Amino acid sequence: MKRHALFCLLATLLAAQALAPEVELNAEPHHHLTLENKYVRVYNVEVPPHTDTLMHWHRHDYIYVTLGITEVVNEVKDKPPATIKLQDGETHFSPAPFAHIASNRSDQPFRNVTIEIVDDENLRHSTAHWDEDRALETFPGGTQQILFVKDGIRASEFKLQPGGTVPKYHHTGPHLLVAVSDLDIRSDVEGMGPMPGHFKSGDSKWLPGNYSHTITNTATKPAKFVTLEFP
Repeated sequence: MKRHALFCLLATLLAAQALAPEVELNAEPHHHLTLENKYVRVYNVEVPPHTDTLMHWHRHDYIYVTLGITEVVNEVKDKPPATIKLQDGETHFSPAPFAHIASNRSDQPFRNVTIEIVDDENLRHSTAHWDEDRALETFPGGTQQILFVKDGIRASEFKLQPGGTVPKYHHTGPHLLVAVSDLDIRSDVEGMGPMPGHFKSGDSKWLPGNYSHTITNTATKPAKFVTLEFP
């Protein structure tokens, strides 16, 4: 009986997928465009408790940064649904194309920042070289975890204790900063002096390349953010 009930449930879910309307990413009402340039389109995603997105297409590769601990059912078109448990700040790469429904079965909002890679077709063949594509760097008051390199883009998660400083680093290319926690930070840019910055969880900021700086957590709470460095 249990196997029969499970089969019926899967059949019902797959039938519902087949009937669900399909929309493009920019027409899915839970995806809110917050930043766009020739490199990326950044969406802040929020799905209320016990709510589903529409079946929507991802035509470009994308990276998503999870905000808060969450559990979501990922229903990819023509595939069985899969339950995914995600931690705060967890960052993943998803290759296109595919369509799916994200179903929030929990009592908390499902939130993330979805970064669509506009030039993914060319970046897949990028010859950009990074010293490391996966590592944990430690320094007084913080860590940088290099998560992966995909489409020539290097993703890193930074954690800074109050007063902690990321050592001076030179950005050759542009990069995107995504605030996982609320941030009060100071960027000391070589040749320009200190630049304070305040970010709410989920905020994103696009930054140009060809400069060196340090980053200090000036708040009284730990800071967490993700950077995507482009070649």
